[in-house]
Amino acid sequence: MHALNNLSRFRWYLWIPAALAVAGVLVPLAYLIVRALEADASTLAELVFRGRNLRLAANTLALTASVLALATSIALPLAWLVTRTKMWGQSMVTLLGVIPLAVPGYVMAYALMAATGQSGFLGATGLPRASGFWGATLALGVYTSPYMFLSLRAALKGLDPSLEDAARTFGMNQKQVAHRVVLPQLRPAFLSGGLLISLHALGDFGVVSLMRFETFSYAIYLQYSSAFDRTYAAWLALMLLVMTAVLLFFEAKLLKGKRFSRTGSGAINPIERTHLGRWSIPAFVFVAVVGLVGVVVPISTILYWLGQGFGTTNWMHLAEALLHSCMSSMPAAALAGLLALPIAYLAVRKEAPATRFVERITYLGYSIPPLAFALALIFFSLRTAPFLYQSLGLLIIAYAIHFLPEAYGPIRNTLYQAPPEIEEAGRSLGRPPVRAFLNTTFPLLRPGIAAGLALTFLSAIKELPITFLLSPLGFHTLPMRVWSAAGESLFGLAAPYALLLIVASSSIVW
Repeated sequence: MHALNNLSRFRWYLWIPAALAVAGVLVPLAYLIVRALEADASTLAELVFRGRNLRLAANTLALTASVLALATSIALPLAWLVTRTKMWGQSMVTLLGVIPLAVPGYVMAYALMAATGQSGFLGATGLPRASGFWGATLALGVYTSPYMFLSLRAALKGLDPSLEDAARTFGMNQKQVAHRVVLPQLRPAFLSGGLLISLHALGDFGVVSLMRFETFSYAIYLQYSSAFDRTYAAWLALMLLVMTAVLLFFEAKLLKGKRFSRTGSGAINPIERTHLGRWSIPAFVFVAVVGLVGVVVPISTILYWLGQGFGTTNWMHLAEALLHSCMSSMPAAALAGLLALPIAYLAVRKEAPATRFVERITYLGYSIPPLAFALALIFFSLRTAPFLYQSLGLLIIAYAIHFLPEAYGPIRNTLYQAPPEIEEAGRSLGRPPVRAFLNTTFPLLRPGIAAGLALTFLSAIKELPITFLLSPLGFHTLPMRVWSAAGESLFGLAAPYALLLIVASSSIVW
């Protein structure tokens, strides 16, 4: 009753964006399920128990596990070096750990393909053409490693060194302290970073399609674009959603009932950094290899092929692709911000089951693999609003709903830091609720809103699978140009689009 009374204080219009966000996630999924269940019993059994599905599941799970292992093996040493050692050039090491975010996965795959093989940038080295399972693992592992690096770096900086000091007083050596004290405390960071990496690997389309490695996402695209059996495409999407749901369930299960915060009071002692000593050379070699694969090879390859195909670059197509990318990404970021602000206000100012439900649904939209989400929107628009099918408006809505948590998170965090008393003071002076909010709280939220809009724009301008299925006819963005040219091994043609995409992404990442 108390929660209902609290909620009743809020204006009805605050619930409109929340309702739109919930509908934007749940209604298309309902239509996806309806389409999947249209098959009769015999056809349904044949679709679900098809032998190909087992192979797709094995490929998808194997790729996800290998990408997670590679990304962790890159991120953990880097995070340790920048937080626990006196290694020289730690700012540069931190930059190397983050900068792969500016190179989308499909651009990383394009760069690896264009660098290897007999006709590649590194053809003289004899490296075989990157492709298949290992090519997809390398491209996705390097691209997603910053998610794990940022999580582990923040966790390592936040640990209380007194726990390690206490372990040493009991006779543990450095290796035992790391395994028994430090690593267990990093479980939330491992799980949060691993969840993001796994979601990217499960739902990836651009990398696996370029590397010709068949997973659920690639099969969904092929089934939808080149086959007439859309019901099977719907079932493939639902199977991928089940795998995602299982992943989310186990992530929550592993953290349930665990406590990782300090129980004492007082300030955290400063972290004592160690000298690398004889490990200095191996550490620098490791950092150099990471920088070579994650930064030098992609940029050098793109510049090489840019020089090879510079005379054939269609500057009108390049400008058009940039314009189309901005035409879809900028409105999507603005729409995501408009939806996220009232939802965050409800969630922070009045915690209740209804607001928690809305918050969970917004994150559900982010966890849905992009191709499955786009396919659900296609079925929804064809059944209820055919005028939206293959329109720019539907593409913008899809971006905004899918990437809504990226706008929501920074806004919610800054709202937690804005004291509600100042807004109440504004109301006590006779100002209406909206005006009191705009005059007192909103100025404090500007950094969070700017960060949320930037993150949403960054994700939208790099998005490939949603764009492919939902974009209007003749609407070509930078990712679409890169993917289509690289898929035909036209590396010189793809180079200017890839470089422009990296420049645009780097400005936001920086």
